[in-house]
Amino acid sequence: MARFVGIDVQVKRPCCYAVSDEDGVIVGSGWFRDVLSFRDELERRFAGHALHVGIDACRVPLTTSRPWYWDRSKGRWRPKTHRDKGYGRHCEVVISALGLARPQWTPTLDAAPEWMKIGFSLFKSLDEIAVTHEAFPSAIYTLLHGNTDIRLTLDFSQFAPGPKDMLDACLLAASVRRFASGHGAEVGGGDGLGTIILPGPVPENSMPELFRWPGK
Repeated sequence: MARFVGIDVQVKRPCCYAVSDEDGVIVGSGWFRDVLSFRDELERRFAGHALHVGIDACRVPLTTSRPWYWDRSKGRWRPKTHRDKGYGRHCEVVISALGLARPQWTPTLDAAPEWMKIGFSLFKSLDEIAVTHEAFPSAIYTLLHGNTDIRLTLDFSQFAPGPKDMLDACLLAASVRRFASGHGAEVGGGDGLGTIILPGPVPENSMPELFRWPGK
């Protein structure tokens, strides 16, 4: 039996998580600050279950400036110019170009804000015990607008410290469950810096070049 975990990353208050079973029922939720302690708790509490985790954070930082930019008006990639900051990964470019959300463009490690560094640590730590995915709540809300296919049974016992944050964690748990069942999509990854999952299909045919990283 699998368990599907959604994690919303915070700095000003603890991070929050929600865990769904295969029937879409939230069977655990809470808040944490220490990444390693949380990993150990997750491993202990759900021992014997395959874990699939969706994290609202960037998987890895850039190691160098992004070399390619998407020209939406021409439907093709162009080389970076001196005017471009060079932040962001392929997966974030796709999310932006599709109009699903405005990404927090990933920088290099030295320029990354604290919440991103927490995300990097979460991915590194949880990769040891789970199948991890990067997910973006704002993009998912946009994708699911008008869609009633994805449902979740939850309780409100852990919502008080941050209702919107916990709702995002529940959304990610539901989205990971959907993706793991084969009904989602995965975008980006051409630059080798991770993908972002979605709980439904995206219109790839509208901009086919967008989904292919130059030189790959």
